[in-house]
Amino acid sequence: MSSLVIDLVLCGFAYVVLIYFVATMTKTKMPRRDSNNDDGDGGIEDLTPPKIDLPPGVIWPTSSPKRKSPSDPLEV
Repeated sequence: MSSLVIDLVLCGFAYVVLIYFVATMTKTKMPRRDSNNDDGDGGIEDLTPPKIDLPPGVIWPTSSPKRKSPSDPLEV
């Protein structure tokens, strides 16, 4: 056999072995029956977003004025 055929066979074998290891390491594990789904952090869940301090003059769009006052007509 030529060296090209041997190289192709070895590369194919290495590819199969690599795919096997990637597939087995990324597979999700089956949960145990006695699992109570406790992540162990404890405490009360606080799902409110944090208050972000904005620079002066910058407001959140939800805090914008609800109604704009009409501007006076401009005389030319």
